[in-house]
Amino acid sequence: MALPDGVEVVGPMHARYDEVLTDRALELVALLHRELDGRRRELLAKRTDRVRAIADGGGLGFLEETREIREDDSWRVADPAPGLLDRRVEITGPTDRKMTINALNSGAKVWLADQEDANTPLWENVVGGQLNLLDAITGNIDFTSPEGKEYHLQDGELATIVVRPRGWHLPEKHIEVDGEPTSGSLVDFALYLATCGQLQIDRGQGPYYYLPKIESHLEARLWNDAFLLAQDFLGIPRGTIRATVLIETYPAAFEMEEILYELRDHSAGLNAGRWDYMFSVIKCFRTRGEDWVLPDRNSVTMTVPFMRAYTELLVRTCHRRGAHAIGGMAAFIPSKDEERNAFAFEKLTDDKTREATDGFDGSWVAHPGMVQACRDAFDQVLGDRPNQRDKLREDVHVTADDLLNVRATPGEATEQGLRNNVAVGLRYLESWLRGSGAVGIFDLMEDAATAEISRSQVWQWRTNGIVLSNGEKVTHELVESMIEEELEKARSETDDDGRRWDDARALYAEMALSEEYADFLTLPAYERMP
Repeated sequence: MALPDGVEVVGPMHARYDEVLTDRALELVALLHRELDGRRRELLAKRTDRVRAIADGGGLGFLEETREIREDDSWRVADPAPGLLDRRVEITGPTDRKMTINALNSGAKVWLADQEDANTPLWENVVGGQLNLLDAITGNIDFTSPEGKEYHLQDGELATIVVRPRGWHLPEKHIEVDGEPTSGSLVDFALYLATCGQLQIDRGQGPYYYLPKIESHLEARLWNDAFLLAQDFLGIPRGTIRATVLIETYPAAFEMEEILYELRDHSAGLNAGRWDYMFSVIKCFRTRGEDWVLPDRNSVTMTVPFMRAYTELLVRTCHRRGAHAIGGMAAFIPSKDEERNAFAFEKLTDDKTREATDGFDGSWVAHPGMVQACRDAFDQVLGDRPNQRDKLREDVHVTADDLLNVRATPGEATEQGLRNNVAVGLRYLESWLRGSGAVGIFDLMEDAATAEISRSQVWQWRTNGIVLSNGEKVTHELVESMIEEELEKARSETDDDGRRWDDARALYAEMALSEEYADFLTLPAYERMP
């Protein structure tokens, strides 16, 4: 395989990989790496500096240097692109072949084709997912399960594809440029754009993206520069790419207007995350004492004061600038237990009704079986309108103190909450290490964000010596014993053949029990992956 100068593919080449790893695609990866990777590394260093400043007593707030952008009423983002006008229900999931077909057939308006939290960066997933997207767009995709069930794309309207590349922090070790590993973000972005971008344009849509883990408007500017470079390189008109940014980090909540501004010619709106947002709250203020300690993660709903402030500000911000506001994930999956199923659908309906009433233009589900319930909730509010971007929410006035009001969160730290964090974290990591990033655990569809909040909450409770509701203090020894107990339970539920329980235990213990907090568990996990 002839490669562009300075580019080396160190991952194995399998059948059809050359359809994705083309000269054009790898030339684009090299261009983006050489032009932008230095800035990417500088911005990652700024993240570290910010967290260090917070640990030393600093805080978060709206930026004085960008006040003019926030106060300027004249600017708007680009009008919605084809396929992104009506987004009342979006389904998320990895880009494996079965999910690709099911998501596109689900009845959702949008499929978030996830190369990030619901995926693992196993080399076969990185390239194989791109092949599945290519086959879906050209109509050449089908799948037969081991049980003989066949899957095909249905006739009629399919969901609009929006690809979520990896976050800025994740590397791609299987593609090197000038002897350096590349950015997972830029690799995922470039491979999809070079392989499928023009095909999507020819179909009357475009290459669309969800951008994860952004922490500042400068990181959004970096993405915008990547879009400009790539469009020019491929001869695609500027503004063709559209991107929705996930506001799933604490710092980004204070820079929503600026993020929209940086991406305004390419913007498709903002999304309100949940688990990653709470994970970021803990990450930023993990050493600042009990005022910043959250109760059991499952008790922290979107209606508690600091989460409510964040979601209302997001809707207000988006609609003021003509952008879509997309609600958070409903992780429920259908259950064979009728009582559990009724509970899941009731909670989902309540959650989506609240979002629609608040002004969100759409929301996420994690399973095709939940699409209709989400659609029904938004239909009740939207009717025949494609969105409610005209609902400006001028009644919303959110201050920095409102966003920071974590101490007003009701609830307790409980033994069951601690045990659930350990149980879910172990089960998820074992699956992740084997190459599956979307995992059904205890009737919920979990991804990497769940593992991050689970291990972070355990770390925070242990480090701050939190006393549980039963009077027991969270100690190193208590967590260690729970890890062993939950590991044995998990082992007993599965066939051990091919499982990676020992690796999962070692990784989870490292993340939850180390003295130094690791920014992302996916980084040491990636080192354990071939």
